[in-house]
Amino acid sequence: MDKVIIVEGKSDKDKLISILSEPVEIICTNGTMGITKLEELANTVEDKDVYILVDADEAGTKLRRQLGRELPNAEHLYIHKMYREVAKTPLMYLAKVLLGAHFTINKNCLG
Repeated sequence: MDKVIIVEGKSDKDKLISILSEPVEIICTNGTMGITKLEELANTVEDKDVYILVDADEAGTKLRRQLGRELPNAEHLYIHKMYREVAKTPLMYLAKVLLGAHFTINKNCLG
């Protein structure tokens, strides 16, 4: 797998799995990360296309900043702040976000 999406939690991961129709490694951070965990993550995703998709809330913004410093080449994907959480974002909306980042998605998610 050459693509990696970093999300906050298991429910985010499960939602993405239901949308994607290509092999993508999805890594859960389970919230903010310490320096050791960030370094391990950076080594794990080296030489891969990395995408960051976190909640549109204060914790997600903090995590996005942390990950952005450690993974400066990562592409940031965003959900609208009205949805707040990736796991609560409608499938069709998330599918369009992923499609815009050139992921292959399950066509049933487009409505």
